[in-house]
Amino acid sequence: MPIYKTITVSPTTSVYIWKVDEPEEDLASGIELTPHCQSRMDGMKSEAHRRAFLSIRHLMAEAGYEDHDLFYDDFGKPHLKDGNHISITHSHNFTGIIVSETDEVGIDIEMQREKILKIAHKFTPIEEYKTLANTEALIRKLTIVWGAKESLYKIYAQQGLSFLRHINVMDFTFEDSRTVAEILYKGKKSHYEIEFLEFEGFTCVYALKMMGG
Repeated sequence: MPIYKTITVSPTTSVYIWKVDEPEEDLASGIELTPHCQSRMDGMKSEAHRRAFLSIRHLMAEAGYEDHDLFYDDFGKPHLKDGNHISITHSHNFTGIIVSETDEVGIDIEMQREKILKIAHKFTPIEEYKTLANTEALIRKLTIVWGAKESLYKIYAQQGLSFLRHINVMDFTFEDSRTVAEILYKGKKSHYEIEFLEFEGFTCVYALKMMGG
């Protein structure tokens, strides 16, 4: 069972990433789903989706949780029954979770694709990134920005929040592997730390809400 990467963000916060390359029956072994999640999985037509779903349960086990420790609110945001914070993501053959005892957290994994160039204007002022050397660098940068905004959206979880108008990710270099962001929505401002990493043509971004922010 290949856990691909574990990142200790802080003494109270960890990221777990899985590369899904084993068959469904191997992933199902040793995993006990709640009736709700079993019926969700039974409704998945795609084997790839079912495998991703099961791999996330293995990631939760790495963090010391079982399926019945998880519940979702009306917005679709996942929560842990013990009060710790969790966020979940999956993209193609990678899945990831972030768990924190202390901070509100969000995580997103994205495949780096040229398609992002066409939609960039919908989520970020693209002029900011025109200085980049080549298209590949621009795709990488925009994917980090998109992943950051997805992660923040998962933390904030409020309808009407606009990636373009309400979420601002401060500029960064690839070498930084981190930046900060703010959300200004309905007159309220909140601040976040963002960290990112790239692997096998994918980008993983995770966000933590800053204390007092």
